[in-house]
Amino acid sequence: MTDFDQMPPIHPAPARGVGRHLRARQRLRRGIYVLPSLFTLGNVFLGFVAVIEGLDGHFIRAALLIFSAGLLDALDGRIARLTGTESEFGMAFDSLADVLTFGSAPALLAYLWGLGELGRMGWLTPLFFLVCTTTRLARFNVQKKSVDSRFFIGLPAPAGGASIVSLLIVLPHANAPALPFQALLAGALFVVGTLMVSTFRYPSFKNLDLRKRRSFRLLIPLTVVLILAADHPEAFCVSLAVLYTCYGPGSWLAGRVRARWRLSAERSRRKHQTPNPP
Repeated sequence: MTDFDQMPPIHPAPARGVGRHLRARQRLRRGIYVLPSLFTLGNVFLGFVAVIEGLDGHFIRAALLIFSAGLLDALDGRIARLTGTESEFGMAFDSLADVLTFGSAPALLAYLWGLGELGRMGWLTPLFFLVCTTTRLARFNVQKKSVDSRFFIGLPAPAGGASIVSLLIVLPHANAPALPFQALLAGALFVVGTLMVSTFRYPSFKNLDLRKRRSFRLLIPLTVVLILAADHPEAFCVSLAVLYTCYGPGSWLAGRVRARWRLSAERSRRKHQTPNPP
């Protein structure tokens, strides 16, 4: 055996351009994994700034920041699904961000708006809302892989937070709000918190695929919605929050009415088909 036979095989070095291209692709891949988390960080940032605006008495600004955070929350999940970068870390990070932005922030804003003047009930109702938000998110993480992805079980936390802050837009926020308005906001905290931990189903819109050809039919109504949102942002946000919040119990009630009507019609049909006794 010669010395040449003992030498390790020599592999040709990759071309300089190929190595640079591979490194660029690796950096791009890492950036794609970070992108959904950047939207989640924006969610946290907007929730924190909303609390600061509430401390300064700017409740309309705070409410619009919460609505903007809801948009970022919808985008981070969709981007993660489109890029195939869903992970357990991203799910946990998103839930923790939602507790801050759609649980703590709306509860604190409601307290700062005027519920603090109600004494013990003034902080117990925001606390109830916060506990329900946390419970809703924990249940979502546990049931995420075992439920129909087309629906949410219970009112989603972003929608719940948006419903509460939408009231801060329409209710007068003077230094001493009237007792009926305080009672209305406290009742809304209790009702919305209960809806979040309920079993009512809400559409998730996760199966909406904008890459399909028929999705272009949505351009006209979507354009109209965007124009209305730009012209009257406060009214648009309030209407959207109220309609989506009422969808769960409304659809359940409509289903019960349809089922009872069908049962009544079936009984009537059987009664007419039964021959009369001689």
